[in-house]
Amino acid sequence: MNNQLSFRFFYGLLAAALLTVTLAPHLRAQDQDDPPSRIARLGYLQGSVSLEPAGESDWVEAAPNRPMTIGDKLWADKASRAEVQLGSVTIDLGENTGFSFLNLDDNTVQIQLTAGALNVRVRELDQGNVFEIDTPNQAFTVQEPGRYRVEASENGDYTVVAIRQGAGEATGNGQSYTLHAGQRTTFSGTTSLNAEVEPVGNPDDFDDWSDARYRRYDGSPSARYCSRDMVGLDDLDDNGDWRRDPQYGNVWFPRVEAGWAPYHVGHWAWIDPWGWTWVDDDRWGYAPFHYGRWAWLEGRWGWIPGPIAERPVYAPALVVFIGGGGGAFDGNVAWFPLGPREVYVPSYPVSQAYVNRVNISNTTVNVTQVTKVYNTTIINKTTTITNVNYANRNVPGAVVAMPQRGFASAQPVAKAAVAVNAQQISSAPVSVRAAIPPSNEAVLGTHANTANHVAAPPQAIAKRAVIAKAAPPPPPPPFAARQQVLAQHPGEPIARQQLQKMALANTTTAALVKHAPPAKPATPTPGPAARANEPANRPGTPPATNTQPPNNRTESNRPAEPPANARPEPNRPGELAPNSHSQPNNRPAPNRPAEPPARTDRPRSAQPNDRPGTNRPEADRPRPSEPATVRPNTPSPSERPQPNRAEPTRPEPTRPQPPADTSRPSQEPHNQPASREQNPPQDERQRARPPVKTRPAPATGQSPKAQKPEEKKQEEKNKPPQ
Repeated sequence: MNNQLSFRFFYGLLAAALLTVTLAPHLRAQDQDDPPSRIARLGYLQGSVSLEPAGESDWVEAAPNRPMTIGDKLWADKASRAEVQLGSVTIDLGENTGFSFLNLDDNTVQIQLTAGALNVRVRELDQGNVFEIDTPNQAFTVQEPGRYRVEASENGDYTVVAIRQGAGEATGNGQSYTLHAGQRTTFSGTTSLNAEVEPVGNPDDFDDWSDARYRRYDGSPSARYCSRDMVGLDDLDDNGDWRRDPQYGNVWFPRVEAGWAPYHVGHWAWIDPWGWTWVDDDRWGYAPFHYGRWAWLEGRWGWIPGPIAERPVYAPALVVFIGGGGGAFDGNVAWFPLGPREVYVPSYPVSQAYVNRVNISNTTVNVTQVTKVYNTTIINKTTTITNVNYANRNVPGAVVAMPQRGFASAQPVAKAAVAVNAQQISSAPVSVRAAIPPSNEAVLGTHANTANHVAAPPQAIAKRAVIAKAAPPPPPPPFAARQQVLAQHPGEPIARQQLQKMALANTTTAALVKHAPPAKPATPTPGPAARANEPANRPGTPPATNTQPPNNRTESNRPAEPPANARPEPNRPGELAPNSHSQPNNRPAPNRPAEPPARTDRPRSAQPNDRPGTNRPEADRPRPSEPATVRPNTPSPSERPQPNRAEPTRPEPTRPQPPADTSRPSQEPHNQPASREQNPPQDERQRARPPVKTRPAPATGQSPKAQKPEEKKQEEKNKPPQ
């Protein structure tokens, strides 16, 4: 019995393993075909901003609310700016800026910056996600949420990375530099990467403009009703009002004219891998047309966002199509918005998990119902829906129709719309997609007629390669290379895996990317602003221009910095200047004090070519009988603090020496020659005790050796131990 149970258990495990192996490639292929759940939005435009869609070579006028993905390029011309929004990321473009997405999916954001300036704000960065900004000579990887500014020079030979908040790493030419908040680092060179770091300066006009955009998002009242990751939520604040509905919860009502209906003011564009995508003309027309659902409430249209706790999944257009392949509409195509709790069925190849995410994150819907619709429309390939009663289909004015030709060429819907009656609407079949193949105008968008008539980047910038740390996918092939495949399955986008194979086979759109070699950590050097703020400008340190200490002394032999309350000893009358060639008998007469030089008690800043003058401290002056080689090391004039008190009274030259004060710390006489064996080095004594005030020199004409025995005995007693 036990053997039989063991056999059955083993057989069950084997069968489950075989089933997993059989289905795994199919499930894995479906997951790889799922498009990203997020996409960028070309939001705010100012001045002349041009767009080059992925795979194309024509620059056209950019349209607000256009979704952006891999391969799409932007050029902000002189005195122009633009803003690209991506969930928890905001990217601002300054003037003369070339921008593109090398990669964009749920885990990676890889930006190409060929020239110009970007202000990037990252509010959230999930663990394991990659956020990279590639320029012509380095790849900068964002490591923390924060605020970043990246600039690429016009000729591509240097990059500037400024971090106000956050941290990151720059990589290029075999070197990597770790950057922190408050730093502004300049990376120069193309064959070798040199880095200079300095503090972040004050914000300029571009920074102030970006900050104003950030504050608009941070203070958005709509964030109380929508997920913070919903793109375009801040545009709802000034263009509508929120109300609480007992059936649907929070509802946003736009301020529009009478007769307005969703998906009426805009155009249809073809954007792979989603296919037909709605681009609305209204400033606020992004979030309500790619997330949530629309409902007809009390004689007006209201927009209902998805659950606030769910991260929203992007959809190209949350509509249902009518006709599109001929029939009752006589060559026209029509559509209407999905209502609350109605299942959205993508027209592009997806997995069941994706269908669940895109519906649950955008409305309150039963998962069982989602699975049923998925099996009917995607597994069984039944695109026509006959057993669903859509709420908005019979709302007056909800359905809009236009000729298929205008639809396929991105014509404005409001101008090309045609009238349809209720009987035509009720009798026409409902489909999950518009079975219309796109034209090249649909790829370029509603401004296709501006091709080659707008500002475009110089060829040197447009064809400039960048350094990338993460390997990006191949850029999409041009529309001409996929137009024939699209015509075989009208309205259905090419699967992502097949699209990637076509991109690899296409050699005309090779990515201008150079992979960064393995890098070793390096340390940036201080830049001019950083050197200006170094401790070299503080009292007690030499100025930056004086690279060698006075008298060619090495840096290690410098004495310790004097205390802040130390007072420099004034010069005595009759003293010889150091290194003077005058003899002792050339000094002034004993009874006639020499005229003191003007303000010689106050040290001045040392100059590179200065010779020691008469204002050197007493400790550094040799006596007539003292060899110059045993002069103790003393601070240079620039290393001593400026005196803040009045000049001390100078002693009379002929006044006898007072007895030593034994209550003070012992002071070493500086007028007695001593050998290196008798006394420790001067720099060690300076570390052990603070600088001492030198005693007055003996009377003029008196040799240091002609001292009284009791004075010499007292000085020997006051010497510090060896």
